[in-house]
Parts: sequence; C-alpha cells; structure tokens
Amino acid sequence: MRVLRGRASTIERDHAVTQSLLSEPIETAVRVWRPLRHVAFGPRDVREDRYERACETARKLGYGTYERSVGGRAVAYTGTTICFAHIDTVADQRAGLTGRYERILDRLRIALDAVDVAAERGEPEAAFCPGTHSLSAGGKLVGIAQRVRQNAALTAGIVVPRDRDELIAVLEPIYAELDIPFDPDAMGSIRQAGSEASPERVRQAIEDALVTGSERDATQIQRERVPVGI
Repeated sequence: MRVLRGRASTIERDHAVTQSLLSEPIETAVRVWRPLRHVAFGPRDVREDRYERACETARKLGYGTYERSVGGRAVAYTGTTICFAHIDTVADQRAGLTGRYERILDRLRIALDAVDVAAERGEPEAAFCPGTHSLSAGGKLVGIAQRVRQNAALTAGIVVPRDRDELIAVLEPIYAELDIPFDPDAMGSIRQAGSEASPERVRQAIEDALVTGSERDATQIQRERVPVGI
C-alpha cells in the first residue's frame, strides 16, 4: 500500500497527483489531504449556460476554479476542507462498484466516530453535490464518488470539518447561477455536529481508518509526501 500525504503547489497539479495514482502499478493507494482553496465543477456544471458566470462568481469570492472530468455538481474547498482518495486494482470494471462504496462509507463512519461525530447514511434535500453515497449529521458533511478505469478504481470524496458558513457563502450564489437547488440548512460540518476536532485530527482519523480497512501490516505500507514544488 502507498500512503501519500500533502498537496501540490497548484490546483491543477494537485488534481493530477491523485489521477496519477490510477495508472501506477500499486495494489492499493490512500491519499487524505486538504486541497488549496478552490471550487471544482463537474461535467454537468460545465454544460450549463451560465457556467462562466458561476466561475466568475467563485473568483470574485477568492476561489480558484477547476473542471473535473467526472463527478457531480460543484464542491468548494476552503483550505480546511478534506479530500480523500482510495485506489484499488480491479480485474473487472463491471464488478464491485457497490461493494467499494459500502466499504469506504463504513470506514468513514468509523473515522467520524473517532472524532465524536455520529453520522448517518443519506443527505437532506437540496444538499451540495447531491448524491446517493453521503453521510450526514445535522447536514451533509461527506460526499463520495467513484471512477473506474481498466485496471483501477478510485473511490474519492469530500469531508467538511468546519467553515460551514464560508462554504454556504460561496456555494449558494454558484448554485443559483447554475439553477441548482441549494438549501443552506442542508450544509453540515464536523464542528456543527458538536466536535471540536481540528482539521488535521480529522484528516488523520480518515487516513487511519482507510489504511486499517485495507488490512495491511506496517511492513507493507509505504508512506510519502507530495514533493515540494510539484
């Protein structure tokens, strides 16, 4: 197993680091980190008539922008927001999708429990980046997506430790531009759920849960950081 920590020097390079893990000949890889401040738009967002206005709104609010090749609707990262990525090798692209979702959801619930948050499956109506694989505690605080290539599957997502009000402030006008339902009350965070855990403590809890869930012993874990300057 390869455990990759840290982030790259630009938004584009940071996304490229995760994508590169899909093509490397390693059985399992885990990355849990705090991306640079930006809004990542999904393919459906890009096709909307007012997409450019949504991007301009993000930039005016001090956020960079990025177009994801897969995934749902726009998500925002404040600098404390956490991303996670779990990469497995697969023999058959058509098999295992549901099982991977279930395993990662279980591990994330264990991680949240470790920081004193009891999260439940599902999400409120009109939550950010709506999807069927989410965790909520007084609002959505985890969203998960999956991408499968010929030999590897990436199960990845977002966790919101804090900065709920800031996320609402950027996502509400962006979703309005894209004509997507958005209810501020559907936005959750670990802090709002009653936990005082720092973003770093949350990040470590998620990494520990994903690594432990892969059932590797310490001699099989290769830990490294994203090189400075990439």
